[in-house]
Amino acid sequence: MRPSGKPSAAKSPTTKPRRRAARAAAPKPYHHGDLRRVLIDAALQLVGEGGAEAVSVREAARRAGVSPGAPFRHFPSRDALIQAVAEEAQRRFRAEIKAALAAAPAGDPLGRFRCLGLAYLRWAMRNPTHFEIISSRRLFDHDQAAAISSDNAELIALTEQTLAEAFAAGQLRSADLKQVQIAGRALVYGFARMNIDGHFPRWGVAGPEAERTAEAVLDLFIEGVASRPRPA
Repeated sequence: MRPSGKPSAAKSPTTKPRRRAARAAAPKPYHHGDLRRVLIDAALQLVGEGGAEAVSVREAARRAGVSPGAPFRHFPSRDALIQAVAEEAQRRFRAEIKAALAAAPAGDPLGRFRCLGLAYLRWAMRNPTHFEIISSRRLFDHDQAAAISSDNAELIALTEQTLAEAFAAGQLRSADLKQVQIAGRALVYGFARMNIDGHFPRWGVAGPEAERTAEAVLDLFIEGVASRPRPA
């Protein structure tokens, strides 16, 4: 006979003890190997597509795949992001100059000066929006951008040294190296700005011809400052 009282329900072999519902896992904080680098690359892409006006911290965050607030740990404002973009553009520009000078003829300082100018022109014409960012003073405070100011000072010093060597080698007509340097800078900067501002079509220079025209104009300048052999 069964003991008196309510019979106990038999446990099903498949029945498991109840467990507390697992708490929803807390969302993990976003981790990126180098968020600052990714944000700068995203902003550079935006610049290439629509100029500096297309850059915003929010859009750079969207392209980087992070929340709108994540970039502010690295860039507290749009100006800070633009300055970082300018520093990266300047670094790429310097790399172009360095590569050109490495391939320049040895023992020919005027030839090195030409290579420097041609590298400047080619980079500016192939990267017009990036060139505009590093050359325009309306986009960020150049005086507060220590890395860019330092790079510019080094480039100016390199140009001065190259011209001094060219003069010492008897390759320059004028001893006023500062004027030669300013004239050369005005030439390459002015040509690059003409490209950015869309002036070439009115001068009959089609897109593919612009770089060839730049090289020809630079050669005219080099010919004008180069010393000429004295008549016998």
